[in-house]
Amino acid sequence: MPNPKRKHSHARSAKRRTHYTTDLPEITPNKQVGSDVPFHLRHHASADGYYKGRKLPGFK
Repeated sequence: MPNPKRKHSHARSAKRRTHYTTDLPEITPNKQVGSDVPFHLRHHASADGYYKGRKLPGFK
């Protein structure tokens, strides 16, 4: 595997890393009736054990 002959400058490394950003997680209002938790993360089960309107096994 080839190795660089010289060290890349800080500016060159920083230019490559300009797109390394993190997004804020998407938070959605909870539509479950009678839920104690007002919001949940998208594509995750809510804290009270519901996902897509169904109760998941293992949650009480």
